Amino acid sequence: MKHPIQSALVLACLMAASMASAQTAAPAAPAAPEPDYSLSYNVGAVTDYRYRGISQSRLGAAAQAGVDFAAKNGIYLGAWTSTIQWIKDAGGNANLELDLYGGYKGEIAKDISYDVGVLAYQYPSNHLAVSANTTELYGALTYGVVTAKYSHSVTNLFGFASSKNSGYLDLSASFDAGSGFTLVPHLGHQKVAGSGNDVYSYTDYSLAATKDYGNGLALSATVLGTDAKGALYVTPAGKFTGKTGVQLGLKYSF
Repeated sequence: MKHPIQSALVLACLMAASMASAQTAAPAAPAAPEPDYSLSYNVGAVTDYRYRGISQSRLGAAAQAGVDFAAKNGIYLGAWTSTIQWIKDAGGNANLELDLYGGYKGEIAKDISYDVGVLAYQYPSNHLAVSANTTELYGALTYGVVTAKYSHSVTNLFGFASSKNSGYLDLSASFDAGSGFTLVPHLGHQKVAGSGNDVYSYTDYSLAATKDYGNGLALSATVLGTDAKGALYVTPAGKFTGKTGVQLGLKYSF
């Protein structure tokens, strides 16, 4: 016959084992449902605002900001703005670029995705002889870390006369280098359509390194340049706006 104390100890052990088993078998708490949409913002600055390799800020600093809406079904909308100088250098009056865009992202198969949309570059009160306002349709295909993208203008391109149907083709990749670093090599070609405009066509290239510090803060350094004709892309002081250089950037997303 067991001693009463022994019986109590056995019973306590059995109860503890039963509770542990119940806890192990208990189903995990359901994951929070994916939100129908997200809204994000970003602000930043660069030492030289380059677009497709050409300086938009007279080789000087620029302030930038944006807002993005993304739905879980793949639809997205956004707006982005930057200070600029090139409109004034071309004889106009705008000192701000405003980009409005929207599109759809989807997946074709594992590791293969696409992105199609429209982007309108607006330069309020640019007052150029040929408006700098430009609208492009674009399509991109991503396989793993590599993305190929083509943008096609359905208006004149950035103030070039009779330049509708110009196109920009670019290839880029995004490599996770660890410790929050990302490396992005890029190669692109801008074709300026229209009689006499081919001399403005060029190829650009860059290599960007970005460091993500968490909490929305990121720093970047980019080496970039073009083979554009130096006599055609210049500041009022005669400096080549497509020259090889280094761009530093700071961005905060929230």
